[in-house]
Amino acid sequence: MSSLRILIVGGGGREHALARRLAREDAVAEVILAPGNEGAARHFRCFSVAESDAGALAALCARERVNLVVIGPEAPLAAGVADALRERGVATFGPSREAARLESSKWFAKQIMISAGVPTARAERHERWTEAQQALDRFRAPWVIKADGLAAGKGVCVARERAEAERFVAGCLEGRLGAGGRSVVIEEFLEGEEATIMAICDGMRHVLLAPARDFKRALDHDHGPNTGGMGSCAPLERVDASLEREVGERIVQPVLEAMSRRGSPYRGLLYCGLMIGSSDVRVLEFNARFGDPETQAVLPITGGALGALLKSAAMGSLDDGAITREHGAAVAVALVDEGYPDALRGGGRIEGLDRMEDSDTHVIHAAAAWRDGAWTASGGRAAYVVAEGPSVAAARERAYRAIDRLGGSGWRCRRDIAAGGGGGEAESAAGAASGAHGG
Repeated sequence: MSSLRILIVGGGGREHALARRLAREDAVAEVILAPGNEGAARHFRCFSVAESDAGALAALCARERVNLVVIGPEAPLAAGVADALRERGVATFGPSREAARLESSKWFAKQIMISAGVPTARAERHERWTEAQQALDRFRAPWVIKADGLAAGKGVCVARERAEAERFVAGCLEGRLGAGGRSVVIEEFLEGEEATIMAICDGMRHVLLAPARDFKRALDHDHGPNTGGMGSCAPLERVDASLEREVGERIVQPVLEAMSRRGSPYRGLLYCGLMIGSSDVRVLEFNARFGDPETQAVLPITGGALGALLKSAAMGSLDDGAITREHGAAVAVALVDEGYPDALRGGGRIEGLDRMEDSDTHVIHAAAAWRDGAWTASGGRAAYVVAEGPSVAAARERAYRAIDRLGGSGWRCRRDIAAGGGGGEAESAAGAASGAHGG
């Protein structure tokens, strides 16, 4: 393959992590980002182009001789940016607008799963208050309620009190949550252990990345509100080769075949949010792009030629031998604004990030700005400390040892990311169903 010139669309931690991983490959001539972020700009050229401005992105590709675009966030995918770039002859890793409905419409995804025989939670969709109230009666507490559209990570509620459930349903029906319209999906509550498996797909075939887990609750011990993700770890001991094979054969492949039959072949990253029960695996949700923050933990243990794999998938001819699984593990811990996610205070100083880089630990930047000689939290998730080790426990210990050397004020992190090897206690749909949106 000739040298790759790659444009990564997006400005969060996921995009910085992709850029960092791809840039280390000999076959990659350069990685650029649009728009990127201040931390990524220390190492990569970043361009002030809006992530959903297909025309400006296409012009940037022509100017910079880009031969592969990787779209990070969900919003440009739902807006059809991948379609527009492909129409202009640019190889683009990311599903079409129609295929991206697996994320942008919870009900569409549910219908695809049912038609493909994919195991998932029982669900109903409603547009009227009376019918939604009756559905709450049928499903009973705890209720899993989803806005039927993109909602920047705030479109899911797991309610144990009826009043909370009704408030969230009302918000969905009034159009205050979700870009997909005034409708709500009410689902069966599932119990088990959460896991994420991401599949790189070319429309008919796929390659699975290492299984991971993210931690979405704001506070230790999975307390507090759902966030875009407070950390992640990979791989997971619970997900062995047999279980991975089951996910590929019973979940990913049937969905690819169903999308192909619809005339919307899925070329991109299919994120499978799973609940592993005592006797089965069921899908909580699909996302149409790399998970954030799972990507930060999965890419460090992904060997081989990731750029070549993404290019082959974008062209519809998957090179399934391009990547390898590295030995060891990785843990990513988010450093966030002290009031994240509901009451951002802004201006928190994180001192010492620039001194952290070593052979086992690195920093992935997201919503952080350089001010007066230190990185400050300019948004919710400012940065991630990512550590590698021979095991999840070892990587976790290194991550927190590095965090303990940081100073400043106005920021915080969870102190229990990947505790117990990342397995955690039994969970419900409260975790994976919230989605790891943002960046």
